[in-house]
Amino acid sequence: MVARRKVAVVGVALSDCGRVNDATPYALHAQAARRALADAGLDRSLVDGFASAGLGTLAPVEVAEYLGLRPTWVDSTSVGGSTWEVMAAHAADAIAAGHARVVLLAYGSTARADIRAGRRTGTLSFGARGPLQFEAPYGHTLIAKYAMAARRHMIEYGTTIEQLAEVAVQARANAALNPEAMSRTPVTVDEVLSGPMIADPFTKLHCCLRSDGGAAVLLAAEEYVRDCRTSPVWVLGSGESVSHAAMSGWPDFTVSPAAVSGRLAFARAGVRPTEVDFAEIYDAFTYMTLVTLEDLGFCGKGEGGAFVEKGRLRVEGGALPVNTDGGGLSAQHPGMRGLFLLVEAVRQLRGECGQRQVRRRGGALPRLAVASGTGGWFCSSGTVVLAAG
Repeated sequence: MVARRKVAVVGVALSDCGRVNDATPYALHAQAARRALADAGLDRSLVDGFASAGLGTLAPVEVAEYLGLRPTWVDSTSVGGSTWEVMAAHAADAIAAGHARVVLLAYGSTARADIRAGRRTGTLSFGARGPLQFEAPYGHTLIAKYAMAARRHMIEYGTTIEQLAEVAVQARANAALNPEAMSRTPVTVDEVLSGPMIADPFTKLHCCLRSDGGAAVLLAAEEYVRDCRTSPVWVLGSGESVSHAAMSGWPDFTVSPAAVSGRLAFARAGVRPTEVDFAEIYDAFTYMTLVTLEDLGFCGKGEGGAFVEKGRLRVEGGALPVNTDGGGLSAQHPGMRGLFLLVEAVRQLRGECGQRQVRRRGGALPRLAVASGTGGWFCSSGTVVLAAG
């Protein structure tokens, strides 16, 4: 039996992000991929695995061709926002088993520019076929699904709208430290609550930005780490889970599939949530952050509201910094944002984040991080535990 190889993230990068009016999604893929390869210091010829989703008729075939790659291992898993954590897990397994040596994950989207130019409209639903035929015709939009789940948590556990607003306030405080974030002006709880209503109980600032942007992550087998210009960030463990297709099939609106993916990831990594220095959590809406914190085990079920109070999620002075770049609520959100979580986690573990750099007690760099993506309307989850080299 062949011994399983250790796997590290050796390169990460973002493309131009925010307001990008003059690029195609393919160009953003390529820009992020080139930057990730440069970050790692590896030659493109070593890349024999490629994973991508969300673009083209035959993703990742079209994107790989655009990038000039001819991979012998591919993945096009598409499960919404959690796609990239799931793909990272698949890539790590393939590398560990010897099926690939270096795998590139790449994403790019011009979601904001396309709407601005009239090339598409805002996505209100994911379609009306299959199980969704029983919801979409009645105006049950994507955001309405999250709003319903948040309201259930409020009823079940007494979570307040002010506590949910704290998630947005602290994300913006972190974004203020990130020169690349789209929205950096501090906000207050009152400003979040007084904004225009989008889907009760969510006002505008409870909801993510719509931006353009791309990201890329390069994973490699342990024998290539010595050839890289950056310090490795090791993949310790991962987990994935799916829950439901229609809201009527969701047993409990207050429990996300991160309850399963997180448990698996921590068990496989051999660490406990209490050992983690910071977390990157998918935050298309404030409730996603709160309930994922519960389901990953950072606090008990129903305790998320109290947990997010008193600045716990802030880079500056927070007990558990969360979404250290500002997250989808304030930094950028071009669609399936899960790859951005991995980029930020790796940069933090390598100590490259400047003013927003997370520090342990005594000023040491962080050692352990978790990135957890959520897809659809809490339909899927992927969680990855990472360690500094």
